[in-house]
Amino acid sequence: SSMLLSASSTRAITAQIAARRMIAPARSPLLDSRRAVERCEKFHERSYSTTATLYEGMKDEYGAMDDSGHTYEYDKDFVLENGQILPHAQLRYQTYGELNPARDNVVVVCHALTGNASLHSWWGGLLGPDLAFDTSKYFVVCCNILGSCYGSTGPMSINSATQKPYGLEFPDVSVKDTVRLQLLMLQNDLKINSVKCVIGGSFGGMQALEYAVQGGSSVHADFFDADGNPYIRSVIPIACGAAHTAWQIAISEVQRQAIYHDPQWKIDPTKATSGLNVARQMGMVSYRTPQGYISKFGRRMKKVEGDETTNSESQPAYGSSAQWQVKSYLEYQGEKFLSRFDSLTYIKMTEQMDSHDIARGRAETTDQVLDTVKIPALVMGIDSDVLYPLAEQEHMAEHLANSEFKVIHGDDGHDGFLLEQGQVGGHITDFLKRCH
Repeated sequence: SSMLLSASSTRAITAQIAARRMIAPARSPLLDSRRAVERCEKFHERSYSTTATLYEGMKDEYGAMDDSGHTYEYDKDFVLENGQILPHAQLRYQTYGELNPARDNVVVVCHALTGNASLHSWWGGLLGPDLAFDTSKYFVVCCNILGSCYGSTGPMSINSATQKPYGLEFPDVSVKDTVRLQLLMLQNDLKINSVKCVIGGSFGGMQALEYAVQGGSSVHADFFDADGNPYIRSVIPIACGAAHTAWQIAISEVQRQAIYHDPQWKIDPTKATSGLNVARQMGMVSYRTPQGYISKFGRRMKKVEGDETTNSESQPAYGSSAQWQVKSYLEYQGEKFLSRFDSLTYIKMTEQMDSHDIARGRAETTDQVLDTVKIPALVMGIDSDVLYPLAEQEHMAEHLANSEFKVIHGDDGHDGFLLEQGQVGGHITDFLKRCH
């Protein structure tokens, strides 16, 4: 059932979350080449992983996160796929590199479930001159997903009708809605004539595939360039499928149930932090692999402060007091997540992922829709991914008429699309060189 949050509690929570995310003023979306190079050089001076040194062997997928960027506001009521209205929907985005005179050297990069528009924070190893997202050649755009908490309109945004945060009243947004608003931003705000390529992994891959349908399908497209050609000229979906399956919905649902069962959820959902903590820990297990966890943690215990050995005889070898390293790692990840995300947004974002189905409203099967996409496509999957198995990417590659398929090898599981940047970047670079 829906619930209105008190004005005082929502203002307080909103202020806390804003402070944690280090909100920065919006910058101009068009960066000159010199500034782009300087920024990318600074990104590469930083260590990619920000995880505490205790866990440096299990690489972290995100760097420092904030909601900085430029803001696009749709100038009328944005009608969602389900008919609900989102007045003056906003998107936060960042750009890197310089737009060419033809306004068509554009590469759009889509983020995953808990990412943001700051591409340098999570795929920084691919961003910069002579890298996959080559800022000396391309104008790179990254947009925060509609419904997220990094600057785009979401559950913690103010509802103009009530002058209070939406909270649980935030409408149900689909992947189709998110991509359509991004396409409108590219056309209306940045005045992009066409997009060279859209790239994304996981939730970002779902967006990339939706871009391919809305801007590259011979039957279902709504966006074209001035000559009537596909607005999206190529696409790279990574580690996703053509529709969210029962397996993926189930994994999202148990995470939501952890939040629902937090006692605070029925009192003030914004304070259901214990449930969100556990939900994140569940996610961290599903994103990785048995091999990854075994090689990093084994059956080792956490070091006790002042104890020179890892497996001290004074520590319990098993039971509720056992200090497993893997337990400590998950608790650390869950607690850290609370500083950059909130429970309401997590519920709505996982529900949006579950909406992913390119066939809905278009055809009886995803195969029929994929068959209509003729633009060049590079589909990538990860051989150790248990969340989005390779069979799903193979299926897409079989039905996308002008596609190729590459496998990312490693023990990082689903997060390999973020962590195996050498392999991913190499395939992207090669593909972009061959696309017009």
